[in-house]
Amino acid sequence: MSDQSHRLGNTSMAEFVGMMAMSMALTALSVDIMLVALPNIAADFGLLDPNSQQFVITAYMAAFATGHLVVGPLSDRIGRKPVLIGGFVVYIGGTLLAIFAHSFEALLAARVIQGLGASGPRVVAVAVVRDRFVGRGMSQIMSIVMMVFIILPIIAPSLGSLLALLGSWQPIFMFLLIFSIGIMIWVSTRLEETNPRSGSGSHKAVPILRAVRIILQSRQTVGYTMSLGFIFGCLLTYIASAQQLFEDVYDVVTWFPLIFASVAGGMVVASLVNSRFVEKIGMRRLSHGSLLLFVALALVTNLIHAIVGEFAMLPLVAFLSVSFFLIGLMLPNFNALAMEPLGSIAGTGSSFVGFAMTGMGAILGGTIGQMYDGSAHPLIVGYGLFAVISLAIVVVTERGRLMHASAHPIGMKE
Repeated sequence: MSDQSHRLGNTSMAEFVGMMAMSMALTALSVDIMLVALPNIAADFGLLDPNSQQFVITAYMAAFATGHLVVGPLSDRIGRKPVLIGGFVVYIGGTLLAIFAHSFEALLAARVIQGLGASGPRVVAVAVVRDRFVGRGMSQIMSIVMMVFIILPIIAPSLGSLLALLGSWQPIFMFLLIFSIGIMIWVSTRLEETNPRSGSGSHKAVPILRAVRIILQSRQTVGYTMSLGFIFGCLLTYIASAQQLFEDVYDVVTWFPLIFASVAGGMVVASLVNSRFVEKIGMRRLSHGSLLLFVALALVTNLIHAIVGEFAMLPLVAFLSVSFFLIGLMLPNFNALAMEPLGSIAGTGSSFVGFAMTGMGAILGGTIGQMYDGSAHPLIVGYGLFAVISLAIVVVTERGRLMHASAHPIGMKE
């Protein structure tokens, strides 16, 4: 790994991973910490349709995806740190508005601003990792980053429950305010600029139209980004409806944070496994094998569901936990494969991958979430459909060759 990295300057590897993890964790934390507060929000604002509370999640994610279109190209031109800090400032502004929101519409507007701001830290974090690492090295670092930042979303529902005891949902936003200010101060003082096209003596940034052409001409980038969108749709399908599902179907309220943590814990284990073995096994073998297993698991689960009807809670949690483990093996590798051909435009490339993945995931997950009918049926069917489509996209991208080792990005000159 060391032979692929640039010098980290005065920043240790542990601190670098910590900064990237906390920057990326901002969005996951902002979503998952809200789950236990959704019923309080619905009650405070008198929402008549229970599914309307999901807009607190989907509005944030849609804005988060949209922000990618701006922050990546901007970071290629003016540098990573100004965009990173600017994103935190916008997020902090949205959080302040949320704290004082007096209507559901005002709260949604604040969540949109939060989402736009959070896109900066997420895009820049991926771009900074790509500035310093490539290929399996990037996948390994992203796995370690994911392993660290996933811990926050795992404990987020429990933390949200504790904060809600202080006064409905407003204390949750107060915590997000303090957290975001703390991380902004940390990265602004410790992270060094990694964009070689910013500052004195820098190279000229790649023109935006040329950058877009490079992205769209890369079969590997487009294919794996689309596949990521459907995989991310599975995650957001669960996140959007988890609180309603476990409370309405299984009458789980007090223990919901623990169940949520047990499911998400699969991704922590996957991140550890990937960081240990990706250098030996390879990105494609690990991620393609995981995708094939995920498709098999989703289809078998749909078949059993069609035969026996509604699942008991433990089999459903087991299905979700294994799914999250397999998804945890796919995400860092698919992300690294999508970014691999884009070293000269890491910021714009990160924007494209993040926008498409998050936008597709928000639309797909939001659509299935709105189909929630008081059962796990929409979630299970959605997982099966998204898994099959994701596999089909990867097969087409790789021209039918799965689990092979390649020294050159697909669609690029070798």
